[in-house]
Amino acid sequence: MRLTILGGGGFRVPLVHRALLDDARRDAPGRVTELVLFDTDSMRARVIKSVLTAQADGVPGAPSVRLSDDLDEALRGADFVFSAIRVGGTAGRVRDERIALDEGVLGQETVGAGGVLYGLRTLPVAMDIARRVVENAPDAWVINFTNPAGMVTEAMASVLGERVIGICDSPVGLVKRAAQAAGADPDRVAYDYVGLNHLGWLRSLTLDGRELLPGLLDNGEALASFEEGKLFGAAWLQALGALPNEYLHYYYFRRETLDAVRESAHTRGEFLDRQQGDFFDRAAAVSSPDQAYELWRRARLEREETYGADSRAASGGWQRDSCDLEGGGYERVALALMRGVAGDERSRLILNVRNEGTVPEIDREAVIETVCEVSAKGARPLPCAPLREDQLGLMLQVKAVERGVIDAAAGRDPRAALRALALHPLVDSPAVAARILERAGV
Repeated sequence: MRLTILGGGGFRVPLVHRALLDDARRDAPGRVTELVLFDTDSMRARVIKSVLTAQADGVPGAPSVRLSDDLDEALRGADFVFSAIRVGGTAGRVRDERIALDEGVLGQETVGAGGVLYGLRTLPVAMDIARRVVENAPDAWVINFTNPAGMVTEAMASVLGERVIGICDSPVGLVKRAAQAAGADPDRVAYDYVGLNHLGWLRSLTLDGRELLPGLLDNGEALASFEEGKLFGAAWLQALGALPNEYLHYYYFRRETLDAVRESAHTRGEFLDRQQGDFFDRAAAVSSPDQAYELWRRARLEREETYGADSRAASGGWQRDSCDLEGGGYERVALALMRGVAGDERSRLILNVRNEGTVPEIDREAVIETVCEVSAKGARPLPCAPLREDQLGLMLQVKAVERGVIDAAAGRDPRAALRALALHPLVDSPAVAARILERAGV
């Protein structure tokens, strides 16, 4: 089976490859035998290929890896396509974040002004990719990693329909940590999770039909044992009666997080721009794949250790647990999804798919993030309990923002970008929105 990764020079591609090697070791049926890496930056693609070479050393049946600098050629013959592009690179993220901060609002990559600017820049490229997939690999399934994942998946679905599915590792990480804190095996629990990408809630967690979430929420010691509990605090989680996705910290604790970002010497984008730039420059200069791999391993650990630093600073300051530094998670979701579709291995995963009536108040064609049943037919959202008013209200407002960005990027409405940015709950000012768009050249 052939897998093509768009954005194949991306820093996290070795995590996907690591999961593919696990399949090779098990001689899993229907495993990937050929991996094609496409990237517009040939130097970065060569570096990542070198890292993969070292990582695959001694693994029998490891998939072959080749580079392609032609998008159409990279797509032809693909059974699955992972889209993990970063339009504008980390330098674009730096600019997005700084423009927003200069106007006194949060500019995180996928949330608020940063997410809107990133979406406006990314959606035209994502739509072109969707059309090229139809032309060159009409039977392929596209698994979208590209952020902002919800709106990018929704835009691509207008061309690809159900054959594009978005993924994120935040929900599966939340379920795993919550189950462990409740004393349950994460592989045995059932759960109710619903929302949008980077905006959702774990509202039920059951083991053999027994509800675990209320007991977990009432246990302050257990809540303090995992990341979301530390991030939001027991009092707020008990008031919510649910466990929010970590990205909701930007909404619930906007002032505190904004203060923490302003006090930091560097934004997250600036850190990653420097760190990844340094890694690729050094790795391109070494003589062996083993040296490139060791440089990547060290940079990955530093990246994980510093993940969410601003939110952690805003919630009292604490270090990530060692078990959360392994990195990845999203690659395991992607491969589970791929196995489910290719081999009809039925499973339940939290994915970004069309709503199809799961949340009746939201348009059926809108992409939401929720529990899905995966099979050879794709991913189907499962019914969920009604949303509380505060949850639904935030979902509706942010979905309106996402659809405004999609309309603006498609050129359907010249005023849509201003409306989307001004209506975002982390911006909430037409004047500020207009200045941000002007500085961004939109």
